[in-house]
Amino acid sequence: MDMHTVVVGTSGTTAEDVVAVARHGARVELSTAAVDALAASRLIVDALAAKPEPVYGVSTGFGALASRHISTELRAQLQRNIVRSHAAGMGPRVEREVVRALMFLRLKTVASGHTGVRPEVAQTMADVLNAGITPVVHEYGSLGCSGDLAPLSHCALTLMGEGDAEGPDGTVRPAGELLAAHGITPVELREKEGLALLNGTDGMLGMLVMALADLRNLYTSADITAALSLEALLGTDKVLAPELHAIRPHPGQGVSADNMLRVLAGSGLTGHHQDDAPRVQDAYSVRCAPQVNGAGRDTLDYAAVVAGRELASSVDNPVVLPDGRVESNGNFHGAPVAYVLDFLAIVAADLGSICERRTDRLLDKNRSHGLPPFLADDAGVDSGLMIAQYTQAALVSEMKRLAVPASADSIPSSAMQEDHVSMGWSAARKLRTAVDNLARIVAVELYAATRAVELRAAEGLVPAPASQAAVAALRGAGAEGPGPDRFLAPDLAAADTFVREGRLVAAVEPVTGPLA
Repeated sequence: MDMHTVVVGTSGTTAEDVVAVARHGARVELSTAAVDALAASRLIVDALAAKPEPVYGVSTGFGALASRHISTELRAQLQRNIVRSHAAGMGPRVEREVVRALMFLRLKTVASGHTGVRPEVAQTMADVLNAGITPVVHEYGSLGCSGDLAPLSHCALTLMGEGDAEGPDGTVRPAGELLAAHGITPVELREKEGLALLNGTDGMLGMLVMALADLRNLYTSADITAALSLEALLGTDKVLAPELHAIRPHPGQGVSADNMLRVLAGSGLTGHHQDDAPRVQDAYSVRCAPQVNGAGRDTLDYAAVVAGRELASSVDNPVVLPDGRVESNGNFHGAPVAYVLDFLAIVAADLGSICERRTDRLLDKNRSHGLPPFLADDAGVDSGLMIAQYTQAALVSEMKRLAVPASADSIPSSAMQEDHVSMGWSAARKLRTAVDNLARIVAVELYAATRAVELRAAEGLVPAPASQAAVAALRGAGAEGPGPDRFLAPDLAAADTFVREGRLVAAVEPVTGPLA
């Protein structure tokens, strides 16, 4: 467990804090200001609860049942019931890091003081996170509107000491047993608290934040593999000149071109041509890598802006306003987050596609400018990387299917009260698969490009110092170099881990300086 502590205040949180809590087990504390804000907003809710007039979420039913006024003696039961009935998820469990992000981001909104939740409920949320208790949350159950209802309800159920959860040792047990083992008292929900615990975009937002962190690494890694492929194909680095990218000033394009140029600095391969026949232009997958990678980078930047706004938001319905009003609203609708989740799936698919095209070019003796067929040791006897490209192509094909937007769909629910939904949770779930696949696709290009660079070096051409560093680090990670055919899956798995963990970027940066 990381001993770093994240302090939750009243004004939102950062992407870095989400990753620290979700992935690295950072501890969570409530600030004094947050505790004070929680207490102040609770006084407002208690005052409204004592009045005879119905207030949505405080003294009424929910959704299509909001017209019923609930008597005082039934309100605790009402809050328990909404959690129990809404904890209706099905399918496989979602990942521990997703659930931790989900809980932490709900705590972030609760701590804003706009939800009317008591301080002790918020403290219990922090205690559960700090104990390493992870509610069992299922794949299906959120439409991305009125919040990630079923996923958040399963988390709230754990706070009540009900349902199942995973302990810090990885064993799933009844939540009540886990709370007791860690000295945590289950919460007894009061007016509005059940609703406040499950009415937010926290699941889709948490997955967006983590996807952005992963994609930043993968885009820099893809700049490196594109440079290695250009080098192995004896391409020209003249297309990376900063003055060419200055006249089409998309920020990401310039960044990617600069990354590639720094990787290729000092290369003895670029600009060489088979049989002294100069190529006027390289293929699009080589020449246009900065444009494609850069457009994806710009999309990441836009998605990060949306994530930042959402991280600063208090998403609940109804909300407690500073002037004492408790007002219904539609801020729980996931459209802003759902759209960018879908945008990211599109650019990830396109990045995977261009990586695969370069890999195929490296393996094709008719287009590789002198490399052996499939980079095989003894072509015909050896198949080389032929089927590695098949695997990569299969991944790209799935990426294209995953790029179909979830947010373009809507299925009405709650007797047509919730008649337009975002499907943001679904967009986030498929993006996680797309990010996983993209890492594998980049890893296959890296494996092929490093083998091709080594084959060029065997011919007496000297690769760039950064390329040599990448090759040496990958070989040290267990992905072997050229030679007769061998069991290939372990090498590809090693390359995948190498890319996914950011070790490719770390390997070249001592030579290139920090890459963006």
